[in-house]
Amino acid sequence: MPAPHSSSAKYSFVVASNRLPVDRVVDDEGNEGWRHSPGGLVTALEPVMRANDGAWVGWVGQPDVEVDPFDNEGIHIVPVPLSTSEVEEYYEGFSNDTLWPLYHDVIEHPSYHRDWWNSYKGVNKRFAEQIAEIVEQDGIVWVQDYQLQLVPALLRELRPDLTIGFFNHIPFPPVGIYAQLPWRAQILDGLLGADVIGFQRHDDASDFLRAVRHIKGYTTKGSTIDVPVDDPNAPRSRKGVTVRHVEARHFPISIDAESFEEIARRPEVQERAREIRQGLGNPKTVLLGVDRLDYTKGIRHRIKAFGELIQDGRVKVEDATLVQVASPSRERVDTYRMLRDEIELSVGRLNGDLGTITHQPISYLHHGYPREEMVALYLAADIMLVTALRDGMNLVAKEYVATRFDNDGVLILSEFAGAADELKQAVIINPHDIGALKDSIQRAIEMPKRERSTRMRALRKRVRDNDVARWSRSFLEALDRHAPRNARIDPTGAERHREAQTDNMSIFDQDAQTARAAEDTREARDA
Repeated sequence: MPAPHSSSAKYSFVVASNRLPVDRVVDDEGNEGWRHSPGGLVTALEPVMRANDGAWVGWVGQPDVEVDPFDNEGIHIVPVPLSTSEVEEYYEGFSNDTLWPLYHDVIEHPSYHRDWWNSYKGVNKRFAEQIAEIVEQDGIVWVQDYQLQLVPALLRELRPDLTIGFFNHIPFPPVGIYAQLPWRAQILDGLLGADVIGFQRHDDASDFLRAVRHIKGYTTKGSTIDVPVDDPNAPRSRKGVTVRHVEARHFPISIDAESFEEIARRPEVQERAREIRQGLGNPKTVLLGVDRLDYTKGIRHRIKAFGELIQDGRVKVEDATLVQVASPSRERVDTYRMLRDEIELSVGRLNGDLGTITHQPISYLHHGYPREEMVALYLAADIMLVTALRDGMNLVAKEYVATRFDNDGVLILSEFAGAADELKQAVIINPHDIGALKDSIQRAIEMPKRERSTRMRALRKRVRDNDVARWSRSFLEALDRHAPRNARIDPTGAERHREAQTDNMSIFDQDAQTARAAEDTREARDA
């Protein structure tokens, strides 16, 4: 059981996100426990939080559950409760049926309801109050994602001594789309309470700066915004107005590439990859899509393109299999229920029309899988299909690359995913152009091994050099520059944590590290 701690405890560094980094689990006998949540954000911030005596504020993921603060694996956990109505209105409603479609370029039409907005305001206020209560004087706070966009300004009003960062994990839309939001100015005011606002792509940061100029009329210069304040001691703008300088720029998030490669090098995971291919009938080519079941991911587009390739006779049904993993998502929201029905109907129709007694063209899996099974799938796949219509980053693309220590495999990547800015050696596609998507899939199937290897080496170097530790360090260093001298944090906790683990590295891990060093030497020689 996790250890409780005093609700009056104070922390120098606080992270706030809609969900906590742990999941509440109850066994058959009614005993409550907590399971560590996998994910890049948790991996990046855990060592930094330990180095800075940090706390994590968030919702436990279940309505009407109140839990006292506790410690879990060295991290201080401070839960924020949500009622059933708040989950429906703040989370499923405003966050996921208003902001999500709006911020993803209105692929589906957003819903605007004043009751949802009021609930969103109320929950953000509760988060801000909880943070204000537990953070030390001159402390540093890092708020995560679109569910909590009002928290920075609310928190600054409660605690003007704090240094506040905000990172938006999803896209920020062009001003012509964002301006449709009835509460557009209030959201901008909320975000501008931060000292540093981070986005996945340069275009997202530019769209935000344009929205600030267009809707708020504030002056921007480069990545700096002049936010008017009523403070005679604040610096003055060229217009003679006292202002607070806010930094808004892109910090592309990544993954713990080393941990994915370590899993991929395990003999049992490689054996599982061989079992997967054998279970699929050992086709010449295995294509893979891994997504949350969401209309932004372009699942329908890739299914359509692959089906047409077989119908056209360009790919034989016995030679290729598309494995589509679509993990459950927001199943209480009507849009997502209809999307699931549509995709499953398309898969069933294609398998019925094109399949043989011994082979189905599409293996569709509506499940979530543990990380080891996902890595085995990545190793089993010759081609990774990332056809997002709009995506903040898409870490699946980076996970696939990180696992391919064999320097093989082809990544087909949508230009509308943030990862396309970095992974330029992927086969970049426009998922809306079904004809070009079909050509790219065929090109990937027929790509010579030498070209596959050259592309994958470059992709792997990029993912290794720009891992999640570097992402968190770069943001925290930017935030640290805004903090007063007596409130400095250690943004390199992740690096020190990794160095401390070197002495305890297993022989297997050392072998993996040696192999990576040899690979780097080959890359330098090839260059």
